[in-house]
Amino acid sequence: MGEMSKIQLGVIGALFLSVASSVSIVICNKALMSNLGFPFATTLTSWHLMVTFCTLHVAQRLNLFEAKPVDMKTVMLFGILNGVSIGFLNLSLGFNSIGFYQMTKLAIIPFTVMLETIFLKKQFSRKIKLSLFFLLVGVGIASITDLQLNFLGTILSLLAIITTCVGQILTNTIQKKLNVTSTQLLYQSAPFQAAILFVSGPFVDQMLTKQNVFAYKYSPIVLTFIVMSCVIAVSVNFSTFLVIGKTSPVTYQVLGHLKTCLVLGFGYTLLHDPFTERNIIGILVAVFGMGLYSYFCTQESKKKLLVDPPLSSQVKDKDNSPVLNGNQEKEGHDSKKISKDSLV
Repeated sequence: MGEMSKIQLGVIGALFLSVASSVSIVICNKALMSNLGFPFATTLTSWHLMVTFCTLHVAQRLNLFEAKPVDMKTVMLFGILNGVSIGFLNLSLGFNSIGFYQMTKLAIIPFTVMLETIFLKKQFSRKIKLSLFFLLVGVGIASITDLQLNFLGTILSLLAIITTCVGQILTNTIQKKLNVTSTQLLYQSAPFQAAILFVSGPFVDQMLTKQNVFAYKYSPIVLTFIVMSCVIAVSVNFSTFLVIGKTSPVTYQVLGHLKTCLVLGFGYTLLHDPFTERNIIGILVAVFGMGLYSYFCTQESKKKLLVDPPLSSQVKDKDNSPVLNGNQEKEGHDSKKISKDSLV
């Protein structure tokens, strides 16, 4: 029971870190791009990933975590896929209306559910699907304002959805199949994500903004916000891998829509963005959906634990050997982590 409580605290801590850091970086980047006129989002993301890798490299040198070798081909393809998905999301925003871009983000959840059902044979109960429906409707009401379709924008949105879903599913699958931590996987893949965005970022940004990132005049306040953004990004990138590894890609997307609601609220409070009754109704419906999702996930997780008790408790009854117990408790911990897949 104590071990289960530690796992639950770990999940709650990961979720809190993800929300806090993501909301912080959105507010920081909004001030940087909207108020200070720095529009180079893709290039900025490549800097985020470079700083993340450098930070993790220093931490690894200080023995704060152990680097675990992973198949280079797997990590390289995984890193490039994640980098490409970021590029497609930015291009989708550039070639579509804000409303259609929000629809693209909303479509990631049902598409992820479909992929996991087809390829991973994962089952989603009707209650979970109902809670996701309320969540998507609420976020849609709160954030979607206009829907303007065009062929190129639609193709880019589809590519963004596919690459994002596959990348997040792989983030979860690789951690479990290869038995690597979120920190180890991020450390191995960040250089490849940074490289693909560092090379393509200036071209993508110039295509979208008609400005050259290298010709931009960097004032001291802009540089300060860029540094702040990069520092916060370390926490964002780390918490992203941590949350997906401890829960599931769908849970991470649900968390992302909670961030959307919080950003809308903070935008109104701190940045005085327009806020209407529609926004309020949408946020309330979305929060209701999130509450249902959390409740149903917790109930299904408890049922799974009752049906399939932890391996560590079974081993204690069979053998009191400290070595065997230590190894099996680790396996029991992994089993409980996998049982968290019921959080989808």
